[in-house]
Amino acid sequence: MFSPKDDNLERGWPGRIEGDRVIQLAAQTLQAYFTGGGNAREHAEFALEDVVLRAPVLRPPSVRIYDGDDFRFANPASIVGPDAVVHLPGGHEIVPVFRLAVVIGDGGAIGGCTLMNDWFAPGLAGTKAHDFAISLGPVVITADELDTLELEEHVAHAASNTRLLPGDVIGGEGSPREAAGAGDVVEFELEPFGVLRNTVAA
Repeated sequence: MFSPKDDNLERGWPGRIEGDRVIQLAAQTLQAYFTGGGNAREHAEFALEDVVLRAPVLRPPSVRIYDGDDFRFANPASIVGPDAVVHLPGGHEIVPVFRLAVVIGDGGAIGGCTLMNDWFAPGLAGTKAHDFAISLGPVVITADELDTLELEEHVAHAASNTRLLPGDVIGGEGSPREAAGAGDVVEFELEPFGVLRNTVAA
């Protein structure tokens, strides 16, 4: 998802990156693109340096995050994109937890994978320690370009006795990093995804 730098669009448009260009695709959201079978007419073309990359799914139907063999549900309203500001909850330091995440496509299949920073505030009690921010982005890589075996197992478990919807997000095993405070810039870099970067603010 992207938008031109001079257009302040929270959600943006679906696009395909080709080298240093972004091709706008004729779909409202990434979910709609996947539901349409991964095919859409091409619209305008932009230089990559002239666009802002947005969260791949801004308001997913559900978010599940795995640690071990089971998951917890997370807050879909807490999603932020690359280069967004993450605010300290109640002034507490926060811990970045880096993960690979799946975005569900049509029919419950894996539509693609993206980077996730599942922020954690150890100074807060209970589920509120995870409730304030989840970063996603900067891009989604389709499943045929990646080794998704571990994530496929999580998806199969999540789909048991229920139905996964296009745009559902499933986060894999986490890797916690050093705590961050106001003014810190936290970067999660992994090829071929690029860098998921956020600034922490009070």
